[in-house]
Amino acid sequence: MREWILPEYIEDLLPAEALRIEMMRRRIVDWLLVYGYELVGPPLLEFVESLLSGSGGDTDLRMFKVVDQLSGRVMGLRTDMTPQTARIDAHLLNRKGITRLCYAGSVLHTLPSGLTRTREPLQIGAELYGHAGLESDLEVQRLMLQSLAIAGIGEIHLDLGHVAVFRGLVRGAGIPVELETELFGVLQAKDIGGLKKLCTGLKKRVDTRARQALLLLPELYGDDAILALARQSLPDYPEIRTALDDLETVGAELEPVVDRLAFDLADLRGYHYHSGMVFAAYTGNCPNAIALGGRYDEVGKAFGRARPATGFSMDLRELSGLVQSDLYPKGILAPYVKGDRMLEKKIEQLRNDGQMVVVELPGNGNIQDTFNCNRRLVLQGEVWTIVQI
Repeated sequence: MREWILPEYIEDLLPAEALRIEMMRRRIVDWLLVYGYELVGPPLLEFVESLLSGSGGDTDLRMFKVVDQLSGRVMGLRTDMTPQTARIDAHLLNRKGITRLCYAGSVLHTLPSGLTRTREPLQIGAELYGHAGLESDLEVQRLMLQSLAIAGIGEIHLDLGHVAVFRGLVRGAGIPVELETELFGVLQAKDIGGLKKLCTGLKKRVDTRARQALLLLPELYGDDAILALARQSLPDYPEIRTALDDLETVGAELEPVVDRLAFDLADLRGYHYHSGMVFAAYTGNCPNAIALGGRYDEVGKAFGRARPATGFSMDLRELSGLVQSDLYPKGILAPYVKGDRMLEKKIEQLRNDGQMVVVELPGNGNIQDTFNCNRRLVLQGEVWTIVQI
């Protein structure tokens, strides 16, 4: 085996893609900053207990773990920066009012989340703490859509869901926790046969309308007509009614700014993590969601300070693969002339103007390929001038 070969689903970023991703990161972070989102940089490693706090789901299985040789405790490499940001809000900043935070950095997964995905996503996102209303949900969703546009993503399809629909059904019907877990599993897997089997077993414990509602959930996907159907078909539990009202309000606000808007009332992604509205963005040439987010008011409890929270995140590596590749910028080749103050001043001026200037070191050959330059500085008379190569 060649020792320099990388593990599966782990890749280097070569110059053109690395620059494209870095420029994308800068533009998005700059955009978040002007909205008041403060940049934070959580550590790549933390104690496992902290990284798992409030995360739910299969985070433990997705996490690489190492032993800390200073303390002897097990540390984990982060799989998601959102819980870390919640910890920063709860313990380090400890503000009473609204806090807006953003971040960008690598996360690591033991297995890729899809066939075309990396095990080292470059996650970028924003989180808003301290506000429980729809206004903050809308702010975060609009920021996500604007960030995708800044990244160069064209047509965007947005799915809206709400975990309170399924949760309201479960609680209103008095379904025990162990059956809730099974129902969640078959709905998440889109296992209609398994769902029917479980609902048949609930005949003696759950009324007919609640069972029919559970069977209907996978079909409740589509435009705003789905919300009307849900109002007619689902039990009139307060939790479900509020969730449908919220989806209708947010959908009316966002429909004009996306290419297609749909409601997915069986979307349980992050069910044990999210507490309210959830959303996912898609684009035509990618089978995966390119951005995800939602409300997660319960996560702060794990850090000893419950705070309303909503946010979004996306993978810059994945976005980079979806946009049209830009060629690496061409530079200007300058000769190596020791002690030429006029040449040094000209090079400094060009670099201050944002031009890439590469000084040719003595003895170098094949200058065009090595430095990716299409122009050079030549001395014409007493003036250093740019000419095409």
